[in-house]
This record gives sequence, structure tokens and C-alpha cells, in this order.
Amino acid sequence: MKHDPMKDDRTVSHPRVHPLTGRPLTRREALRLGVGTLATAALAPGLLAACGTGDANGGGAAGAPSSPDLALQPILKRIPSSGEAIPVIGMGTWQTFMVDDTEEELAPLREVLRIFHDRGGRVVDSSPMYDPAEEVLGRLATDLGLVDDLWVATKVWTEGREEGIAQMETSLAELRRPNIELMQVHNLVDVEVQLDTLEAWKAEGRFRYIGVTNTSAQRYPAVEAILDDGRLDFVQVNYSLAERASGERILPMARARDIGVITARPFAGGNLFQATRGRELPEWASEFDCASWAQFFLKYIASHPAVTCAIPATSNPDHMRDNMGAGVGRLPDAEMRQRMEAFIDAL
Repeated sequence: MKHDPMKDDRTVSHPRVHPLTGRPLTRREALRLGVGTLATAALAPGLLAACGTGDANGGGAAGAPSSPDLALQPILKRIPSSGEAIPVIGMGTWQTFMVDDTEEELAPLREVLRIFHDRGGRVVDSSPMYDPAEEVLGRLATDLGLVDDLWVATKVWTEGREEGIAQMETSLAELRRPNIELMQVHNLVDVEVQLDTLEAWKAEGRFRYIGVTNTSAQRYPAVEAILDDGRLDFVQVNYSLAERASGERILPMARARDIGVITARPFAGGNLFQATRGRELPEWASEFDCASWAQFFLKYIASHPAVTCAIPATSNPDHMRDNMGAGVGRLPDAEMRQRMEAFIDAL
């Protein structure tokens, strides 16, 4: 059964709020209050591990004491090729931002993007394949004054050098950016030709990072070959509690080669919600500050030592609040991750 992101029954996490006004914190307010900085990660084992300085097997001690102040801090992970830290929970735009140009369609997405940003979100992933998602993202980011605050990733998805250049120029125009953080060759289409252009544009400063994406486990040998050539900053693959194959092959290889990992399909196309519908969270989920099934699934992904950022997609503001709750507090450690896998496997 296809999952409808607007209709699943999910617990909403408590938003981060300003200590004086009681309203949700903006990113600038959070920074002024010291929220989300790596310097404060020294106070939290879970955040230390999330930034690559803790237990190599997972995100941090599930049983470590939790502080109310630390609950406000987004978990950050470092990009291996640069050391830049980004929040571990990002946002995808597949299907959700593929909408008509009407206020009725755009209004909930504008709120979704606002909530994402207010709760420390930065990384947004799109693609020309998701037409008109890039244009919608650029328009809404402009409406909200967030164009320069977002860490944007998109893709090139065509054959031929000139065709690739034309498509990427269109993407930048629609995103309303002269440059972006990450350009990826989507599903390895004409990968050698496109990577030559990506390398050149990266040298010119049009991209900060380059990478590839892959959605098929059958093409892992091709992914492994490209990971070995030393050009990539990122690889994007499917990974979740229901789709773990990349965790056995691609993620360990990426980590060994200092390549960042973005994970797609965190809810396995809604299958994980379907499998757990009507079930209560296990009591032990509270040991890693988990308050909903969405957070359960996302914290599992975020706790993998190779994962840099997960990109769940939603068009529902309440679900965005819930998703962002997975990016704060503690993460499951290696032993807890195995317990989570066993729980899902037994359903």
C-alpha cells in the first residue's frame, strides 16, 4: 500500500522555543543563544559521536543523561572532505514539492520550509527529475528570505556534456542561486562525462562539493568503482531499517574513503509506517530521546557512523516538526541499533 505522507498517524515532537517569548526559535536566535554549535557538543556524548569524535559504532550512549538544554541542539555531523558540520536531519523534495503553482498547494510547503529552518534545518535535496521541485524550492526560499541560509543539493540527470551544462544552469536559475553546496550525478547517468564538468565547476566555486546518487542495489558494483576514484565528496543511497543493503556495502566503503553519505527513502516509501501502524513505541525508545515512529526510523539512520545526513520529505507541517525531533537529543548506540533491527524484523 502506498504511504500517504499527509495521512499517517504520528506523534508530534515538542518544538524548540524561545525561553522568553515561547515561540519557535529561528536559526539566528538559536545561534545567538548558543544552540546548535559544535563547541557545546563536548557536553553531550551523543553529539560528540555524531560529529565523528565518539564511538565509531554508533551515535552515542543511549543511557547517557539527557539535559533539557541539550534537547535544543541539532545533532551535527562533519563532512569528511572538509570538516564542515551540517545537521544530520535534512529535507527531500521528491513528490512533496512537485506541486501546481497555486497558493493552496504552496502554502503548506512554505510552512514546512519555515518550520524546517526554524528548527535548525539547512540541508535540502532536489533534482531536475522532480520538476517543478527546484523552482518551487527557490520560490519559497525567496518568499521566506532563506535563500542564503539553506545548504542546497541537487543533481544532473541527462546524457552529454552540453546537455548537462544546460540542465545545471537551469537548476541554479530555478533555485535562485549563482552557486550551490552540492551537485550530484543522478543514478550515475553518463557519470564520467558529467563528473568532468562537476570537477571543473567545483574548481570555479560554483559547487562546494560533488557526488553521485544511486537508487538500485543492482548497481552497487558501479557505485563502488566510482567511490574508489578519489573525486567524490558525497554519495547518496537508499538506507533505512527496511532497506539495509547499502549499510553492508556502500556505507562502510564511503566511510573508509572519507566520503560523506546522504540517505534517501528513510521510511522505505512509507512501508515502515505501514508495518508499525497501530503499534506502540517500545518503552526503551525513550533511552535515545525518541517520541514517535518517525523519530525511531530517522534516529536509526542518523546513528550510523558513515551517515552524514538523512533527507525525509513531507508536505505536512506537523510531520516536519516530528521529523526535526529526530535531530536532537541522544542517538542509539551500536547495541541499541541491533535491538531496533531485531524489533522491526520481528514485525
